[in-house]
Amino acid sequence: MTEPDTGSGGRLPHTARIPYGGDYCPEQWPRDVWDEDHRLFTQAGVDTLTVGVFIWSLTQPDESVYDFSVLDGILDRAAAEGRQVCLATGTAALPPWLAKKYPEVNRTDFEGRRHRHGQRHNFCPSSPEYRRSAMAMAGRLAERYAEHPALLAWHINNEYGGACYCDLCADAFRRWLRERHGTLDALNGAWWTTFWSHRYTDWDQIEPPSALTEHWRGPDHTAFQGVTLDYRRFMTDALLGCFVGEKKAIRAHDADTPVTTNLMGTYRPLDYHRWAPHLDFASWDNYPPLDAPPTRPAFAHDLMRGLKGGAPFWLMEQTPSTTACRDVNPLRRPGELRLATWQAIAHGADAALYFQMRASRGACEKYHGAVIGHAGRADTRVFREVAALGRELSELGAATLGARTPARTALLFDWDSWWALEISDGPSRLVRYQDVVHAYYRAAREAGADVDVVGVTADLTPYDVVLAPVLHLVRGDLAKRLEAVARRGGTVLATFLTARCDEHDRAFLADVPGPLAPLMGIRVDEWDARHDHVEQPVLIGEFATSARLVFEIVQLRGAEPIAIYGADFYAGTPAVTRHPFGAGQAWYVATALDQPGVDHVVRRVLARHDLIGPYAGHPAVESATRVTADGTRFLFLLNHVPESVRMPAHAAATDLLTGKRVEQGDVLALDPLGVAVLRLQ
Repeated sequence: MTEPDTGSGGRLPHTARIPYGGDYCPEQWPRDVWDEDHRLFTQAGVDTLTVGVFIWSLTQPDESVYDFSVLDGILDRAAAEGRQVCLATGTAALPPWLAKKYPEVNRTDFEGRRHRHGQRHNFCPSSPEYRRSAMAMAGRLAERYAEHPALLAWHINNEYGGACYCDLCADAFRRWLRERHGTLDALNGAWWTTFWSHRYTDWDQIEPPSALTEHWRGPDHTAFQGVTLDYRRFMTDALLGCFVGEKKAIRAHDADTPVTTNLMGTYRPLDYHRWAPHLDFASWDNYPPLDAPPTRPAFAHDLMRGLKGGAPFWLMEQTPSTTACRDVNPLRRPGELRLATWQAIAHGADAALYFQMRASRGACEKYHGAVIGHAGRADTRVFREVAALGRELSELGAATLGARTPARTALLFDWDSWWALEISDGPSRLVRYQDVVHAYYRAAREAGADVDVVGVTADLTPYDVVLAPVLHLVRGDLAKRLEAVARRGGTVLATFLTARCDEHDRAFLADVPGPLAPLMGIRVDEWDARHDHVEQPVLIGEFATSARLVFEIVQLRGAEPIAIYGADFYAGTPAVTRHPFGAGQAWYVATALDQPGVDHVVRRVLARHDLIGPYAGHPAVESATRVTADGTRFLFLLNHVPESVRMPAHAAATDLLTGKRVEQGDVLALDPLGVAVLRLQ
């Protein structure tokens, strides 16, 4: 793997305002449509276009032929109109000739079937022919366009994902394992292969874990968690290797233009923390279910911001109206697009881009929302909303560019723990990592705390509160670093099924919760898993709540009970504990509390550090803070309900969207689905 060439803080494209626009595919249309598109782009305030994402079969119609005439026209026209371009390498979907000439580039699926040409995400990441062809394309594009006046950023591939199980990947996996484990004895120990007579005596005996080997009932049911964990890590690295190869090819001709690829938020197959050092800046595609609570996309925004040490990111894609990939695709209601865009900016976005600019006439995305519909009209509701938002962003200018989030609360997010928890046989397959983590994030955000979502290797010294829900695997010096947070006066919160296993998913030969037991001041010998319809009452003093799924039976070893179970043979035993540690505290939540219970516990933790926000009493209002390098503070207020909200201003401020000034104590009014961007005085 090539070493990363950028620091954790990242390097964003330099712009004078928030880039506004999105994915544009003029190669699908005759030139007279381009004229109309650019007229409408100007009307909508669009200044940035992502182009070339799926153009490979045009730019290279045959192995020996490169034809950039269409792409030349696209970039030249953008430059003539004063627009900037995020130029994709186009390598996310194979051209038919490549799949036909070199069958090895086609993926083999989990069931062992070699695919033929079709769909996208259809390449084997271990294929030398794919890598050679993709790098050659990236290099030729960079050689041709590095000095083009429209070029703003490079966009490699598109939404990397999926997995391959072919013989090339099997060989690459064995090489990856040699590098990771060193010896077969070490590998056998890590995977615990004496179980079920699996001890390997030659590297060639190792097979990728699939439906033909270790799995049954799909990818989450595996006999050996160690091999499945390692294959997911390997596939993350294999796809990352493709990105790094293309970036290297670009850098041979363009040393300066920032390079990214569009990630997908909380996307389970790829560990984005392993990708982060190789991205010049993070960007991602935001397509939450429209019935999800607003903290779901907020959580993903904060995760993407955390990839580059809190640096701003780009919102690379969102729909202006509706998606097309789901069984049912609801429409964004009036005002929801504006609210979603400002939410992204509030959480650190320095660009707001759409998919797609003009609706495709055919194929599977013809009904996907677009800024310009099939009729090419400027008087649709969607176009009017996009244009109005473009005017707002133009008036905002550069005010928030580069601003960071001054969070004192961190939430640890760990792909290894996500994978391990959900492929584990026992205690319960009903526990979903994302759901539990989101519950704690939601509680903190709705209490008004800014939250950094960070990896387990992140520096924890800036934080007063560290939330570590269902952190199933604990590795390295994490336990010591969490102890340091509490020792200096901070608060650490962990939950059930945390610190159960090491990095290889081997149980710790110690009392649960393993290396966190001294910090938590408890011991867990037993746990009761029940079906999701079974609820147990939990009493937190006078506050009554309930819990489900897993009920750990806690013995106190220095901690004090904060909540107790109210039923079953463990009634009266601790469900939530608090342990003084150094100058701080460690909290342990031994069961899956309902959301009101999580809210109650998290607010008590935040209150100890004066981290409850001034608008925490208004559950419909989301708040987020950004601070510029010169110390200017912006408070974003987002009203997520279709009714007006009135509340007293907590400080003197000027709303950048309306120009109105409020003094402390004045009535601050938010329209239905309304937004305020307050520059605090």
